[in-house]
Amino acid sequence: MSSDLTPPAVREIADGYSFAGPALELGAVLLDGTAYPDAPVRIPLGVLNRHGLVAGATGTGKTKTLQLVAEQLSEQGVPVFLADIKGDVSGVAAPGVPSDRTAARAAEVGQRWTPQGCPAEFYALGGQGAGIPVRATVTSFGPLLLAKVLDLNETQESSLSLVFHYADRNGLELYDLKDLTAVIAFLTSPEGKEELRTIGGLSAATAGVILRALTVLGNEGAGAFFGEPEFDTAELLRTAADGRGVVSVLELPAVQDRPRLFSTFLMWLLADLYQELPEVGDLDKPKLVFFFDEAHLLFRGASKAFLEAITQTVRLIRSKGVGIFFVTQTPRDVPSDVLAQLGNRVQHALRAFTPDDAKALKATVSTFPRSSYDLGAVLTSLGTGEAVVTVLSEKGAPTPVAATRLRAPRSLMGPIGEADLRAVVDASPLTARYRDAIDRESAYEKLAARAPRPEAAPTGPVPERPVPGREEPSSPRRQAPKEKEAAGGLLGSLLSNPTVKSFARSAGRQLGQEISRSLFGTSKRRR
Repeated sequence: MSSDLTPPAVREIADGYSFAGPALELGAVLLDGTAYPDAPVRIPLGVLNRHGLVAGATGTGKTKTLQLVAEQLSEQGVPVFLADIKGDVSGVAAPGVPSDRTAARAAEVGQRWTPQGCPAEFYALGGQGAGIPVRATVTSFGPLLLAKVLDLNETQESSLSLVFHYADRNGLELYDLKDLTAVIAFLTSPEGKEELRTIGGLSAATAGVILRALTVLGNEGAGAFFGEPEFDTAELLRTAADGRGVVSVLELPAVQDRPRLFSTFLMWLLADLYQELPEVGDLDKPKLVFFFDEAHLLFRGASKAFLEAITQTVRLIRSKGVGIFFVTQTPRDVPSDVLAQLGNRVQHALRAFTPDDAKALKATVSTFPRSSYDLGAVLTSLGTGEAVVTVLSEKGAPTPVAATRLRAPRSLMGPIGEADLRAVVDASPLTARYRDAIDRESAYEKLAARAPRPEAAPTGPVPERPVPGREEPSSPRRQAPKEKEAAGGLLGSLLSNPTVKSFARSAGRQLGQEISRSLFGTSKRRR
């Protein structure tokens, strides 16, 4: 409740954040450099499935905002997913350290600060890091997402979709990259081309591009991300024994040089959740809040089909009880169709040092509701840990724009020690389930098993050598070593194997119906 000493403009803003139900505390209204602790800025718990945006220049406090929101969600029993790009979010698992600076911030915003960590799980893509390995099978990942990772154009993406379609229909499981490579090699053979004749074709040039991209991806170590055991995204929905939501932290420092891979992998997690979760409508609190860091990497260079799939997933997943917060530098990083669905906004400071910066600032200001603030001036003068906020009220209407001094997180603002992190991972019941990779029989083995075996050494009489000038009876010409190599080595030898044709004809009867795929081409999980 605002006091009589609170300026009328601040009281008017504060009235827009007076919610009846449970809410997360973001901070206090800021006016002319002064924070008013009796004018809190909050966000209703029940609207967090309406998605949001946390934006701002580097070093303005976005990560601390994620931490502040995550620990309050956990306390309310809501699981949280965070991507740790720089390796400094792991502190969410440990109590914060009291300091004069923290005490001063708490006093400024009316916060009763006590140190407290959250129940947490730590994951790493493909086990590249200390966390629990997160893997996905190639068939589950799907052609659209994999095309984004491989940086394929739309024609190549269409061809890759055809490869997946063929593999699905013919019982060729694509668990890892060598499975996909084997199927592509087969489909560019005469037998494979014949099989594809009724549904389209795969040109040798396009297949070559895809195979080279797969080779590069594998050489970069990304092959470890594809395989089994596949991560069950239901693990992200867990709560601790005390009822608090588990904060799942995906470590990404080890793959910072492959941003396209980790941003697309995050999209796979969301697509899989969308595929598996039932419709629940609007709940009193979300089932999960998913923070999508470095969001601009997901949208950069994306195909039209990919962007349409993202937009539809964001639009529909809220009815599954999942809220998504995209984290990036400016709203311009997010396509307008997606941005229109982000009802909750926390905009940290922007810089206007260049003409491009000035354009980005103007575009950002235009995305906010009208207010009494000079937002252009405010956004360039905010300090670290300050932001402009507008959220949805309990009735779904936008709240007044509020310059806000944010609260301090109660968990450790920085990474925990390596020994502490490993202790958390070792104690997790999920470690034994996902730690060791497995390699089951799949497309590679099935195709290789049908290659012809070497001929046995002759046991009969040695044939006479041909006499010069004498015409020999016609016989099949033996393939020269170089010709064998050109045919593709082990996989190329499939070309002369008659059982391949009968296998391809009967494969549809081996595993039944073709795999059902979602918006992103991801497969439905078989539990």
